[in-house]
Amino acid sequence: METLQVERADGIVRVTLDRPDKKNAINGTMWDELAAVAAAISGSPDDRCVVLTGAGDEFCSGADLSAPPGERPVHQLASMRRINAVVQAFHDLPQPTIARVPGVAAGVGMSLALGCDLVLASDQARFSTIFARRGLSLDGGMSWLLPRLVGLHRSKELALFAEVISAQDALAMGLVNRVVPAHELDPLVDDWAARLAAGPPIALAMTKRMLNRSFEQSFEQALDDEARCQTVNFSTADTVEAITAFFQKRDPSFQGR
Repeated sequence: METLQVERADGIVRVTLDRPDKKNAINGTMWDELAAVAAAISGSPDDRCVVLTGAGDEFCSGADLSAPPGERPVHQLASMRRINAVVQAFHDLPQPTIARVPGVAAGVGMSLALGCDLVLASDQARFSTIFARRGLSLDGGMSWLLPRLVGLHRSKELALFAEVISAQDALAMGLVNRVVPAHELDPLVDDWAARLAAGPPIALAMTKRMLNRSFEQSFEQALDDEARCQTVNFSTADTVEAITAFFQKRDPSFQGR
């Protein structure tokens, strides 16, 4: 691919935004390639966990706005729907996703990071919604993600001022799961990804989906969903394997069936 690196090993897919000279800013080609990658991962039983990151020392500085006005999309709404389809596709992935954030995550780059199930950052990472500073409103799912992560008033502060915040401040707000020194980021990401890839794919996918839908459901609806999902689990070979492994005092080997 022209703008992405995609590597697979041991059930883990590592997707690297690869435009380091632009701080991995996303152009049209990258959106197309991300769409193709998301479709391939979604339908692959061999892909058990996804790590999304950026090349070099940065995650993603946002959308590439450097194109001359004459080269920008004529039909902006159609362009945004194309972007939205990619964001939705990554949100809908059944596999657990981890954002590895070594440096800047701004604008839609921050949206992509926060849209992952887990966010691991180095102590050199910085975050900014940035949109207001460019005369823009939120996109990439940011208007949905921020209130769920940090609450309404804090979301408005982050969105309206669009200031750059440190990794430590992001951790304190609840935007990220962990912040570690830069040299410890890869070992942590590798450990979490390996543990997720070794987990029960069906159960993890259903858990992820229920949590993503939790703010739109009543307690009664959540209980109904849990009952349905647990019924599915008890019909799988993976749950039989987990119970057998428990009594045999060994680690289970999940096959996703």
